Amino acid sequence: MVQSSLATKSQSFDLVKNEIEQTIKQAEASLERFQENRESGEDLQNCVDFLNQLRGIFVLVELRGGTLLCQEAVAVANDVPVGANDDKNTLLTALSSALFILRRYVEYYQQQRADHPELLLPITNDLRVARGEKPYPESCFFDVDARKRPDFCSSLGLKPLGDNEADFEIHARRMRLMYQIGLLGALRERNERVSRKLIARAAKGFARLCNGAPMGQLWCLMGIVADTMQDRAMGFGKSRKRLFMRIEKYTREIVYIGKVAINKDAPDSLFKELVYILYRSGSVNPEVSQILQAYGIRPTEFPENILESHRKRLYGPGTDVLKSLSTALQEELNQLKDKVDIIERGIEPDLNELSSIAASLEQLANTLSVLDLTKLADLARKEAAQLRNWHADNRLPQDDELYNLANAVLSIEDAAMQMVTRGITSETDALAIVKANREETTYLSEAHIVVADEARAALTLAKRAITAFIESDYDKLHLANVPATLRSIWGGFMMLEDREGAKVLGRIADAIQSRLLDAREAPPATVLEALADALTSLEYYIESIGTRDERNQDLLKLAETSLDDVGL
Repeated sequence: MVQSSLATKSQSFDLVKNEIEQTIKQAEASLERFQENRESGEDLQNCVDFLNQLRGIFVLVELRGGTLLCQEAVAVANDVPVGANDDKNTLLTALSSALFILRRYVEYYQQQRADHPELLLPITNDLRVARGEKPYPESCFFDVDARKRPDFCSSLGLKPLGDNEADFEIHARRMRLMYQIGLLGALRERNERVSRKLIARAAKGFARLCNGAPMGQLWCLMGIVADTMQDRAMGFGKSRKRLFMRIEKYTREIVYIGKVAINKDAPDSLFKELVYILYRSGSVNPEVSQILQAYGIRPTEFPENILESHRKRLYGPGTDVLKSLSTALQEELNQLKDKVDIIERGIEPDLNELSSIAASLEQLANTLSVLDLTKLADLARKEAAQLRNWHADNRLPQDDELYNLANAVLSIEDAAMQMVTRGITSETDALAIVKANREETTYLSEAHIVVADEARAALTLAKRAITAFIESDYDKLHLANVPATLRSIWGGFMMLEDREGAKVLGRIADAIQSRLLDAREAPPATVLEALADALTSLEYYIESIGTRDERNQDLLKLAETSLDDVGL
């Protein structure tokens, strides 16, 4: 019956496909005429009429995404008055983009014979945001009874945390700070892998604080979702960022209201959003499968990695276009590099070559400007002007000047290579401001990798030793070598001029020595928890050392806060 329904739907689409394409073209033409003459109310009304006609067709052929997109497009068009000023340009731009994406989606459906309305959700939300409306959630097209509450905590096996009021407050503040640092990293799109780890650890910490209270179900599910996102390398889209920001307010309530806050229940909409992420992940992990089965949901055949690859086909230039563009740019850059290499080697240098290189850079700058890579275009023009100055002065560039020129060419080459995989984005343009360090040799790069590996190994050893220490009823032999091991990598941090990292590492080593090894009594649970959080924060921090990413100083702050909370 399903196959018959799909076949009927496909046949219905074939009957009206030409009409859909023609109507989209008419809507685009009407909108274009209105943008040229904003006093033409007839053209604006024609655009609205064509959009309503498209909506009716999509209802008939049951294309849900197209139906919703046309509905929102009509609302945007109705918000544009005849004689609209420039303040309505945002609405008109969003409307033009929607029509373009709608045409691409019709082509997509014709090829795939599968309706995936979630592909159109980003552009639909852009229309709503342009109108000042609240965007639709990520689970807009997801049908599930979110009132169900299976036991999300059963598969985690978490131990209670924060028995008395004072301990509860200390742990709650630290877990909130951990969640906020992870969320901030996600919002800034900085090292998403560490952000997911921090959010997962904070969520499980809050679940332990709730200890069977209603709010614990939300945090247990949140921990599973964050772990799944980490396992499947799922990103933080706009909808997901809004979701995690919404959940952050519950961390604030737990910190400022206390235990009373954990007895309230979270709304069904939050559970629906989190379950949808598990559904979309494509994960077959037991805890994920158990939750989906409890809701009567079958695993998706269209997981997020496939969804994103299909979405790229709708938004922006096609992959083939980007490949051709990247190849053409790299050919020009290879010729440029050859000319710069000849000047650098001093092999019969010809001053006229400076003018030739300048002309090539100016041509590249024009191409980059068309691609809206303004920073890279400005960089190319700046170096072209410098080359013309050298030619006018009848001199060859000095080593430093030649280095800056080579660095500019390499930055543009990096952008050309990244276009194929990342598209033409602001991150691509940001390569113009990345300056390589001349003093950073291969040996220094290898030193960063070695220090990172040694630090990871030392922290892993420390965590295992503390776990064995607890499980053996506080046998101090398990900790005998830990302080010395941690201090052995302190010098590596100092060599890399990371004094803050070295300071935190030294504090952890001293705390293990004084509060675990030298103490006569068993350490309080709060001390052990604080050490675990500090070690974990430092572990996440050193991940950026080996990869040379920007180091997140907030992680060091979190480690120090963990130590300060219990007077370590």
